[in-house]
Amino acid sequence: MTSSAVYYPVLGCAACDHRQANAYQYRWLVVDDKGHALTGQAGQALLGVSVDIKMGYLVLRAAGMLRMDIPLDVIEDDDSVRRSVQIGTQQSDVVDEGDLAAVWFGHVTGVLCRLVKLHPDAQPIQLPL
Repeated sequence: MTSSAVYYPVLGCAACDHRQANAYQYRWLVVDDKGHALTGQAGQALLGVSVDIKMGYLVLRAAGMLRMDIPLDVIEDDDSVRRSVQIGTQQSDVVDEGDLAAVWFGHVTGVLCRLVKLHPDAQPIQLPL
């Protein structure tokens, strides 16, 4: 079931109209190898990534790529995957979603990058960036 509202669980990717997506607004973003949110041509490539929510997973699809599913709600207790990133003028604490997601988004964008999720204790992303 969908609603008429749209949300952006992954900053820069296509909108999602799933009714649960509001709870995940701007929860994920893709950052370059320096920890900055993607912009420019690489950032534009993210618009081709469709986002949905199904059975507890963030479901990502892009042309020529296999579907990638990311668990929505994971307890963040592994400090080895935490890092700080720059989102516009904001510094934010995030959790890296791993090498598979990094390679997937690298193929989509054509640059080295990582999919990261805002840490539950981090402040929400403030727009505009």
